[in-house]
Amino acid sequence: MLDSLKITRRQSEIRQELATLVGKDTPTDDETRAMSDLDAEYRTNETRFRAALISEDQERKEAGEDLNTRSDQEWAKTLAGFEIRQAALNLDEGKALDGKTAEIVSELRSKGGYRGIPVPLEALEIRAGETLAGGTPDPIRTAPTIERLFANTVGVRMGGTMVNVGTGGMEYPVATSAVTAGWAATETGDVPGTTAYTTLDRPLSPDNTLGVQMKITRKALKQSGEGLETAIRRDMTGAISEALDIATFRGSGSAGEPTGILTGASGWGIAETAVDAKAEWALFRSEMVEFINSNAANGPSDVRVLIRPEVWDTLDGILVGDGGTRFEWDRLVEAVQSVVISNNALAAPTGDPAETTAILTTNAGGVAPYFVGMWGAVDLIRDPYSDAQSGGLRLTALTTADITVSRASQTRVMTGLRA
Repeated sequence: MLDSLKITRRQSEIRQELATLVGKDTPTDDETRAMSDLDAEYRTNETRFRAALISEDQERKEAGEDLNTRSDQEWAKTLAGFEIRQAALNLDEGKALDGKTAEIVSELRSKGGYRGIPVPLEALEIRAGETLAGGTPDPIRTAPTIERLFANTVGVRMGGTMVNVGTGGMEYPVATSAVTAGWAATETGDVPGTTAYTTLDRPLSPDNTLGVQMKITRKALKQSGEGLETAIRRDMTGAISEALDIATFRGSGSAGEPTGILTGASGWGIAETAVDAKAEWALFRSEMVEFINSNAANGPSDVRVLIRPEVWDTLDGILVGDGGTRFEWDRLVEAVQSVVISNNALAAPTGDPAETTAILTTNAGGVAPYFVGMWGAVDLIRDPYSDAQSGGLRLTALTTADITVSRASQTRVMTGLRA
């Protein structure tokens, strides 16, 4: 029982005893002393009651925080026991799911429709301690978010936010009005008039489906055991990550593919600068100045840069003209928050001379420059017929994704960089 509740009950008892004693016209000496002792105890209890409330308030806050996070913690612990191997055997042999795998599949099916077995995105994460040859798995604690799964993708390293959408669409309202302050011209004069606060909705729509096909041989199903967990998870994660990076930055917006940042730059209002010159630090510095002038960044340390390996090769081969041993690459790395090199997110240089593209992003006010939405879990569907002659199993993993930007001023595109 809480101390404050005990004290409250004791105070009630004291008041009853005092009421009895005070009602006597001629109390005895013992009764008078009892009234004095009870009065002193009552005052002392008042002080104790206030102290107990202060102490228990912190305990209530801690208990509340535990209750608020307990469901996520329990889900994460349950998710750590999800076995993709059980899903594969269920699809191949009809073997019943059991344990935590069965619990998770039942929970996911209650939240949405799946043709096959739903596999949570978090379950695709490569778990520490697992090897192909066996060994004792030691899964790390997996939070119920997508970011941890795709933590090494270019999309996340460039400041984008991965969003897990349950059902339906999602919109991000982005402020587009330019609110300004002004001074009153005279002592009795008015300040400048009101400015309308306007927003623009940036939608994420479940219109684009990404699929991964995997062929599992009969030998792998019978022999691999727990090693199959790592193999499936690694291959599926790699395929989804690669496809998402391509779609995020250079998605065509046609044939079922989302519109990427480069393809949709003009439609979203993202600034594009045709430098048409050999890559050097000065070109990137000029773009960062535009970031700062538009209040999107406080300085170069807020900026992330995405380049091709060929651009790195060029920058790392140009000595700074100060007689030292520093290169243009060193100046770029020292100035910005991070430089991401990818041969997947950006297309290879083309033309003569060969030219490529670079992208600059910044997180303004804690808001990501773009969002990558993914809907629900991965739908794992079985195809026992395509490889029936060899006794194999073909799995198709389907997930839905879309891309949108937040403020166009948080992203800049540089074209015509000569590597």
